[in-house]
Amino acid sequence: MRFQPSRRTRRTAVGAAAVVVLAGMNGPALWGYAAAHYHDYAINQTEYKAKNGHWDVVDVPREYRINTIHAALLHTGKVLLVAGSGNNAANFRAKSFRTVLWDPRKNTFKNIPTPKDLFCAGHTQLADGKLLVAGGTQRYEKLDGDVTKAGGLMVVHNENPDKPMTFPAGTRFTGKASHKTFESKDAVLVPRARKTGEGNQVKVEASTARVYVEALEKGHEYETGATDNFRIEGLAGTDAQNSYGIANKLSFDKKDFQGIRDTFEFDPVAERYITVDPMEEARWYPTLTTLQDGKVLSVSGLDEIGQVVPGKNEIYDPATKKWSYLPKERFFPTYPALFLAGRNKVFYTGSNAGYGPADKGRVPGLWNVESNEFTEVPGISDPDVLETSMSVLLPPAQQQRYMVLGGGGVGEDRKSTARTRIVDLRDEKPRFHDGPDLYAKVRYPSSVILPDDTVLTTNGSGDYRGRSDSNVLEAELYDPRSNSTRPVADPLVGRNYHSGALLLPDGRVMTFGSDSLFGDAANTRVGTFQQQIDLYTPPYRYREERPEIRESGPRTVRLGEQATYRTSDPKSIARARLIRPGSFTHVTNIEQRSIALDLQKTRDGVTVTIPGDPALVPPGWYMLHVTDVKGTPSEAVWVKVPVAEEPPPEEQ
Repeated sequence: MRFQPSRRTRRTAVGAAAVVVLAGMNGPALWGYAAAHYHDYAINQTEYKAKNGHWDVVDVPREYRINTIHAALLHTGKVLLVAGSGNNAANFRAKSFRTVLWDPRKNTFKNIPTPKDLFCAGHTQLADGKLLVAGGTQRYEKLDGDVTKAGGLMVVHNENPDKPMTFPAGTRFTGKASHKTFESKDAVLVPRARKTGEGNQVKVEASTARVYVEALEKGHEYETGATDNFRIEGLAGTDAQNSYGIANKLSFDKKDFQGIRDTFEFDPVAERYITVDPMEEARWYPTLTTLQDGKVLSVSGLDEIGQVVPGKNEIYDPATKKWSYLPKERFFPTYPALFLAGRNKVFYTGSNAGYGPADKGRVPGLWNVESNEFTEVPGISDPDVLETSMSVLLPPAQQQRYMVLGGGGVGEDRKSTARTRIVDLRDEKPRFHDGPDLYAKVRYPSSVILPDDTVLTTNGSGDYRGRSDSNVLEAELYDPRSNSTRPVADPLVGRNYHSGALLLPDGRVMTFGSDSLFGDAANTRVGTFQQQIDLYTPPYRYREERPEIRESGPRTVRLGEQATYRTSDPKSIARARLIRPGSFTHVTNIEQRSIALDLQKTRDGVTVTIPGDPALVPPGWYMLHVTDVKGTPSEAVWVKVPVAEEPPPEEQ
């Protein structure tokens, strides 16, 4: 039958045609209006949506709009949106720290009390479904010209083996040579000294702790130029002899952001933060990676004086709620992309965000956390523009193929790239090779694994923080099976620094954030934070039929076990995927992975088998999707994979 447009379509088309005629008579303004009108008409057509998907704006009431810096999908189906101070120094000074919990299904919101400034923390999913959040902001940066008081690092020593020493914020240190006095900005605990040997062989090794100090008054006459020994005000007797400070140059140099040690578990059921033991190191911009045993690796970040943590990495044990150092050090720049890639093995793709020297810790490689052995993986193109690139473990995770997308030069460098690079860690000698180029040269692209085994990549900017109006309003789908991309519907707003994206259980993708440095192409107007949240509905959501998993199967399935679920039309089911919920910040989402499940069809459903490797399926909650022969995925049901039981000694 010949197609006949509906009355509404004819009216819209006639209206658009009339506007076009008027545009020819009245100039560019009307032409622009007509083009926008037609574009809005075209992207809302059923055929367009079925091919390219569609974007919608989330209706967020004003009282819940925040500068979302971090976002994580919880096993309740809700999304934790974390701003902390939201890169706003006024909020930091006012101690206004924000977290909002969003329910995408009901589109409801809830303000969550936020105990510390979690701006630029690290976070990861724990085995029991809680979200571990560690680090954040102790102090905002001060750029050259904004520093009014001399300051810097004070190393506080304690030579007493019998007791630790605690010094509150405001403790004063006076130089023995310079006679200049500085004040600590934070409290500091110095452990007791280390005592070894017995009798005449006793040796005492002083313990140390670091604290940031500033001069009492403004002016260059208060800075120091050489190493000095500082006495601590208020101490007398042996305490004055045993405790002292040593500092090098205390100056007017630029002061970077400073981190905190504080650690919290967010409970999705109680919907609150729970305080646990702090990290050994203060960290701002750290990466947290969940390991095969459910413990968490914490790496890099800026410490309590604004320096990149010098390779001191640590492990969190959820059973004891405590942290402990790894025995050996390994340096990474801040927010390194570290993926669990084997038992005690982590793959560093080279992606990172923010801080660290250009010639240290930038080379991709496979890191054995236990032995500290690091095997470089060669071949990555544009190695000098890996900062602010995105990294993804391509689906399915069993293939151990990783993609690095886009990126820019170190710091505020104007360079960016459209390259994608792919490596297969199963190769005898893994090596990166270029994949298809992205839609543009971009920093800060956001990539999300979809349940149909494609990867959505969206947004980014050609220059640092969208400078010179360089935001890119494009998106594409990458198919790992054909190693090809195709464009999809354009995003609604630009997103660069402090933006991200997450897969939701219903198969849609949320995008959030963006922190442009400037608000115009001439870079004369200060930018504003993009608080809008958008939802992308992929093409597969516009198909007439969609498979369904019925809530009848087990909620907990162990490694290597089978589980049976009732489904609609079992004959049409072709694949099953276990997808780990995302936890996204600063171009970093090392949580997301899609795991292929062995599938057997039953009379009224499917039986799936969870792989037995805990390094492939780290413990935690997952979204289970089934996909039909057309590639249409179901909505997810939540499945918990508990921590693997230790094998008996003879099997180890």
